[in-house]
Amino acid sequence: MRLTQPPRTRLQRLVARGPIWLYRLGLGGLLGRRLVLLTHTGRSTGKRRQVVLEVVGRHRDGGYLIASGYGSRAQWYRNVLAEPRVLFQVGWRRRAGRACPLPADESGRYLRDYARRHPRAAALLMRTIGQQVDGSEAAYQRIGSDPDRGVPLLRLIAD
Repeated sequence: MRLTQPPRTRLQRLVARGPIWLYRLGLGGLLGRRLVLLTHTGRSTGKRRQVVLEVVGRHRDGGYLIASGYGSRAQWYRNVLAEPRVLFQVGWRRRAGRACPLPADESGRYLRDYARRHPRAAALLMRTIGQQVDGSEAAYQRIGSDPDRGVPLLRLIAD
């Protein structure tokens, strides 16, 4: 399945939101530490929104790193840029904190490191979102460094 655009149809949205229901039922911890439930505020509506994202690593300060597969087009990404205060849950632990975009060069390095640690998952992610990579570390670094057409990373920091 290739998703070069965020889910648009009712079925696509239902499938994409499936893990959110696990978290809401109190079962999110079963998804492990590779996924995060991010609760953020809609920039136009002010309503609470939720999305489940993959944790691509840990920042050197201990924060969690998440990637915006659709770059600056992702609604959740645009929302946290407008209002960085968020709630997030990884495993069974819930935290209040903030989402901070990484500088382009740092984002590129962390995406490159993620691809090194999880080459198959990184390649699948890139294919799924329509990114062309040759598998080289330089390609992942380039994509992670491009906030508009690439896959920028953000850091979740607990308060």
